[in-house]
Amino acid sequence: MASDVSSAGAPQAPRLTSLSHGGGCGCKIAPGVLSALLEGSRLPLAQAFPQLLVGSETADDAAVYQINERQAVVATTDFFMPIVDDPFDFGRIAATNALSDLYAMGATPLFALAIVGMPINVLPHATIAQILQGGEAVCREAGIALAGGHSIDSVEPIYGLVGIGIVDPAQLKRNATARAGDVLILGKPLGVGILSAALKKNLLDAAGYAQMVQVTTQLNRPGSALATLADVHAMTDVTGFGLLGHTLELARGAGLQARIDSAHLPLLPGVRQWAQQGVVTGASGRNWQSYGAQVALPAGCEAATQAILTDPQTSGGLLVACAPQAAQAVLGVFAEAGFAHAAIIGSMEQGAEGAPGVQVV
Repeated sequence: MASDVSSAGAPQAPRLTSLSHGGGCGCKIAPGVLSALLEGSRLPLAQAFPQLLVGSETADDAAVYQINERQAVVATTDFFMPIVDDPFDFGRIAATNALSDLYAMGATPLFALAIVGMPINVLPHATIAQILQGGEAVCREAGIALAGGHSIDSVEPIYGLVGIGIVDPAQLKRNATARAGDVLILGKPLGVGILSAALKKNLLDAAGYAQMVQVTTQLNRPGSALATLADVHAMTDVTGFGLLGHTLELARGAGLQARIDSAHLPLLPGVRQWAQQGVVTGASGRNWQSYGAQVALPAGCEAATQAILTDPQTSGGLLVACAPQAAQAVLGVFAEAGFAHAAIIGSMEQGAEGAPGVQVV
């Protein structure tokens, strides 16, 4: 792709988002396609490796390997193409998103490694350096070292982290252990994918951009504190498969039905209006095609609500299943950490045989 040229004749760096076919967690392979690709490849790892407490069986957020009675190593990796054009912000968002998987398991991060793929002859080296600096800034905020990594020359810009953390096995939180009667609490507002679509169309103003960056660079630290609460039964983070997709994983893992109250969903400012105007991502439609048959929407549900429910979140919020009596304590943990939009959005129930995995009301 040719670079733009300023009025003075100096070459300008291309927009980061113009170099990629998708951005943020919207780059993820659609859940239905991914499931087909992995069909038959999931081995009974627990039998061969008894210390492996969490593998790929339930599509959990990270792998967990026990090393002694009180300690288990938690490992994850996450990377994607630009969701914003500012290189420093891109690095921050990608790093925050990667570390979120550790917090979703209740772990405390230990260190990280960088994953870097850049079109080295297309982007100015200063731009690439700013992406790396953004990732380093988030690691410093998390109190961990960015201890190395790996880089390649690629067609599209790619950045992310390998995250390594630690957790007490007794406090490990999985995405498959919700209980009937639990309430569902979402830690961050929805709509990142919709705002990113508005940004790519040059429709998002400075205030909307600032809100999107603020929420996507807010570390999900409450996960480590929530791990100490016995009445928190399950946890995950909402990313590329949207709220419905990740709630469906909770329901499948526990053999329950999730109920979502669409009127109580926290949203970023302007998201519903953008969705009503058709400003959505292609990933939203792919998500619905993958799992829509397992979701019951209310009669007359507007297209905008469906788009919000399937909207791919980049560095999205923690989704927590806890006993009703623990709900206020969970909300208190979020509030103390500065998560102003955390809200109760639904519940887990014992569904009838053949019932959809998620019911939206």
